[in-house]
Amino acid sequence: MKKWLVLPLIALLALLGWVAAGPFLTVNAIRNAVKAQDTAELSRHVDFPAVRASLKAQFDDYLMHQAGAQMQADPLGALALRLASGVSGSAVDAIATPAGLGAVLEGRNLMHRIGGGGRSDDTYAPSTPPAPLQGAKYGFESPSRFVATVRNDDGEPVAFVLHRDGLRWRLGEIRLPLDPATSTPE
Repeated sequence: MKKWLVLPLIALLALLGWVAAGPFLTVNAIRNAVKAQDTAELSRHVDFPAVRASLKAQFDDYLMHQAGAQMQADPLGALALRLASGVSGSAVDAIATPAGLGAVLEGRNLMHRIGGGGRSDDTYAPSTPPAPLQGAKYGFESPSRFVATVRNDDGEPVAFVLHRDGLRWRLGEIRLPLDPATSTPE
């Protein structure tokens, strides 16, 4: 009789262990996919449409705060903001790709990842990029949200938020250091 009571308890503990280990397994899989430049494997662990949406919202919010209320109220200013939002959409599209995500995960600027720059003064010397999520700090925000935070080239925090869907974890949000409170409009 006791066996029948212990079995569900063991199954519940195993399930909780799997859910707790899930984000770490996903981060490791993303890290390996970036190192191997395996876009198919990376796509399994990254929700690119959700990442694009979160980045686009951050860039648009940043532009609105930088512009200020006066520019938003002016018809020409509103047109300029709309054009700037279109340009920021292009930047988001560049970041929300396997190459762009790899650059951000390595804590590097996107142009360094694409051009291979920033690694060495010797152009012909073989170089290896920094390990993705090197020195990351990990933590749960809730039972269904897990955050891995790294510092970029400028020392600013970039947070990678994984969301749980059932037993599966996927990267669904990147929080860039675009804090409007610390920057002032010009």
